[in-house]
Amino acid sequence: MRRPLLWLGLALGLALTAAPVPAQDQARTAAAGSEVEIEAPAADSPELDYALWERIAERAEAEIEDRNTPSERLEDIRTRLAKWRAALLAAQSANSARIATLRQQIEALGPAPADGAVEAEEISARRQELTNQLVKVQAPGIAAEEAYRRADGLIDEIDRTLRERQADQLLQLWPSPLNPGNWPEAAIGLADTVQRLWDEILEAWQTPAARQTLFDNLPLILVLVVVAAALVIYVRRWIEAFAERLQVGASVRGRHFLALIASLGGILLPTLGVAALSRAMLVSGMLGEIGTLIAMVLPVAGLLVFVFAWIGARVFPRVQDDDPVLPLPPERRAEGRLLSVLMGLVLAANLLRGAAMDAQAYSDATTAVMTFPILLTGGLVLIRLGRTLRGIAETDARNASYGLRLIQLLAKGLTVVGIAGPVLAGLGYVQAAEAMIYPAMLSFALVTILFILQRLIGDAWALISRSDQSARDGLVPVLAGFALSIAALPLLALIWGARLSDLTELWTRFNEGFQIGGTRISPSNFLIFAAVFVLGYMLTRLFQGALRTTILPKTRMEPGGQTALVAGVGYVGIFLAALIAINAAGLDLSGLAIVAGALSVGIGFGLQNIVSNFISGIILLVERPVSEGDWIEVGGVQGKVRAISVRSTRIETFDRNDVIVPNADLITGRVTNWTRFNLSGRLIVPVGVAYGSDTRKVERILREIAEAQPLTVLNPPPLVVLTGFGNDAIQFEIRLILRDVNFLLTVRSEINHQILERFTAEGIEIPFAQSDVSLRNVDEIVEGLLRLRDGQASPPRGRRKAVAVTGIEKDDSG
Repeated sequence: MRRPLLWLGLALGLALTAAPVPAQDQARTAAAGSEVEIEAPAADSPELDYALWERIAERAEAEIEDRNTPSERLEDIRTRLAKWRAALLAAQSANSARIATLRQQIEALGPAPADGAVEAEEISARRQELTNQLVKVQAPGIAAEEAYRRADGLIDEIDRTLRERQADQLLQLWPSPLNPGNWPEAAIGLADTVQRLWDEILEAWQTPAARQTLFDNLPLILVLVVVAAALVIYVRRWIEAFAERLQVGASVRGRHFLALIASLGGILLPTLGVAALSRAMLVSGMLGEIGTLIAMVLPVAGLLVFVFAWIGARVFPRVQDDDPVLPLPPERRAEGRLLSVLMGLVLAANLLRGAAMDAQAYSDATTAVMTFPILLTGGLVLIRLGRTLRGIAETDARNASYGLRLIQLLAKGLTVVGIAGPVLAGLGYVQAAEAMIYPAMLSFALVTILFILQRLIGDAWALISRSDQSARDGLVPVLAGFALSIAALPLLALIWGARLSDLTELWTRFNEGFQIGGTRISPSNFLIFAAVFVLGYMLTRLFQGALRTTILPKTRMEPGGQTALVAGVGYVGIFLAALIAINAAGLDLSGLAIVAGALSVGIGFGLQNIVSNFISGIILLVERPVSEGDWIEVGGVQGKVRAISVRSTRIETFDRNDVIVPNADLITGRVTNWTRFNLSGRLIVPVGVAYGSDTRKVERILREIAEAQPLTVLNPPPLVVLTGFGNDAIQFEIRLILRDVNFLLTVRSEINHQILERFTAEGIEIPFAQSDVSLRNVDEIVEGLLRLRDGQASPPRGRRKAVAVTGIEKDDSG
């Protein structure tokens, strides 16, 4: 019954005072505490008292075996055992440095002699002495490990017992509240509670001292009541109206942020008003035991109502802008605000009912009947809320984000809980129904608060960075929202029944790390490794930058060699940084050698192409057969080398396209490097002339054209060669060497232009492909074509066509 209240207090960040323990449990706990006292280890003691630990462990085992030990006592024992376990874990590493030194000394003496072998007397004596010292210094660690295992086992037994008790409590079957036979008893219990409250007030009024206290504090009481009424009724409405005006009138960047900050006053000030009312009730002196309990929980009940009302106003606002939290129509938003307030009222009603009636130790039937209306109301509210949230799919189905889809999933869960909770309560499983309905309401509050906080962080980031509203979805706000979601997971677990000790146990296991071989790896090892590696990586990058920009440019090393050296320094630096980080973190990875060897075989098969390109890249950077800026041809691709990495080479073609070539192709394939050692290169220009041309004259003209080019190398001189006789022309070639092969196309074009000009001037014909056709019966063909032109004849039927005769020539020979 009180566990949902504890969940609620944790969910809202409050520390609620534990409810009073029934008298029998108090007596039992006190008796147990007087008989057995589980002491925690002394924090300032350098050594542990193992004799004391043995007595404590035996006493803890006896209480754990006793089924009548209260859960509160078991929780207390668990807390103290957890402190012992932490101290024992720390003691396991005692003398670790001395143990490592002794083992190194023993290894320095060499391996122990085999059976029958004789060892020098001095070495044997020294080995025995070091072995005795090692056994002695290892003893505290071994004892600590054994005690640690015992403490850990006791804690596991307590956790298992508490979980079993919690499950039994949830499955406990009470009398059904729907049975009319239980209603008279519940009515008697309610009337008894009201009568006791009235009797307490009446008894206090009849007491002169209490009445005098009321009169003395009457001015203070009146002031507190007026302040409470003003803060709850008027100030809250004014704050909501002010937040709405601020959201509409503020700048685009800051309106959401400022309006949300201002709206928090709608929680704080009314809660202070309820606290003022509670204080007025307490100082009146008219309250007894029941009235005092009600007055003490009244501020928490008011906080519940105001928090849920604030959530409703933020999630279902009256004035909705262009970027709403939930895209809903006005009527759905109004319903959502009402349902939010009703959820707060349901939780507050259950809190007040527990304060007024649980201390009276009424029967299960009375408690079930008094609780059922609250649970039924809560279930109906959840069903209606789920229906309201499902309206998002109808309003914005196409643009629904991941967060809105999560809201849709939450809506379905709320509907299921809203139906199952009252059904279970009606069957008599009241505690199971409470464990469903109240956590569902708190989960809805937690999820919506996460949405609101994420938007608040985004608005704050946009305001700080002075950017537009789209900055709310930037990397920093998204990462902050993700961190908030992770941080909310323990809170969500507490809401749904997890014990605080369960979470601390998970955290303890996480801090202890895990064992690999003889090394325990903990989060601190990872942090040290990450810090050292990042530092080494940054130093490597700084040294690479200094090499690239300051040192290497002043040397005579080629650009390709500079790139190779900088890249090599980077890989060596990263490798050394990883080794130093592993050593600084104290990680012994020798146990992973076999696993790493097996993995390397599989990785080698899967990554053989990548490894091949990597090795080829290193060869390219070291041997430098190809350098940046070279004009190369590989695999039918020509272009200039722009960058050489360890995996691939980027070539920029003459079409300004980037071609990524694997380095293995440059090592294993045929590569033409036009500009590797110098820019000189040979140009070959083929020329064809008609048969009958003066070949000596053609040779002279072509030689003059070649020698006239400014980029032609005259030693050796250009060469004109008659290469052969083709079908249509006599074939010549101009062969010359250019000083800069990058101008090869330009020189080729200029030579062709000059060839056309000189051949035209000299009357030398450049032939083109042609064919000679011989016709028989020319006279008959001509006469038929003439008759066809004059219309005297027509083609045969089925083969009619139009024929145009432009001209016919006939020589004397026919």
